[in-house]
Amino acid sequence: MMNPFDEGKVLLFNKPKDWTSFDAVKKVRNLCRTKRVGHAGTLDPLATGLLIICTGPKTKQIQFIQADEKEYTGSFFLGATTASYDLETEVEKTFDISQLNDSKIREATLQFTGTILQTPPLYSAVKVNGQRAYTIARKGGDHVLDPKEITITKFEITNIQLPAVEFRVVCSKGTYIRSLANDFGKALGAGAYLQALCRTRIGEYLLKDAWEITDFAESELVKEARIEKKKNDENQQK
Repeated sequence: MMNPFDEGKVLLFNKPKDWTSFDAVKKVRNLCRTKRVGHAGTLDPLATGLLIICTGPKTKQIQFIQADEKEYTGSFFLGATTASYDLETEVEKTFDISQLNDSKIREATLQFTGTILQTPPLYSAVKVNGQRAYTIARKGGDHVLDPKEITITKFEITNIQLPAVEFRVVCSKGTYIRSLANDFGKALGAGAYLQALCRTRIGEYLLKDAWEITDFAESELVKEARIEKKKNDENQQK
């Protein structure tokens, strides 16, 4: 009997905060007792939410899943900026937000809806001369990233409790919500950074259907994979 993960699975996980996407892939690879494992779209360590991991022949679907529309919820902190556009780095500048009101904040979303040009964060996985941009940034290097065309189908403010505002965004592949936070702050003349982020959907795949890593580790599928691995090891020793 074959390891069920060698046959190919599309697995949905709720990535924990402070885990890298690679951390999740490594954990799943060890649990599944299989080598052919990959994820369909990176989530920053500080973000949580839907991370899709494919095994076996299903890894061929990764490029198609990555191209699907994404949905996120989270919160921006208005009145301050950071170099990373989120909480990875310290606050650099602060701004007066006394002039802001609900109407101005909601109206500012309109200029970011549709097909727009967006510049990725300096702290991102974009490659610059063969190096990841975040590697250069963390070493104090200076570099310029080219803007890219993205599409934001929906950008709505769901709650305002200044200095925090909660949002929901539906967008295309390649959209950086951290950059959206920074650009949104500029549009308001108040500065902003990403305070929290959760990916809730990739195409037809939903966060509500995702495994918690701890639950997956105790699942029947993982137990079956463990048994098959043991059987194969015993057969090889005979």
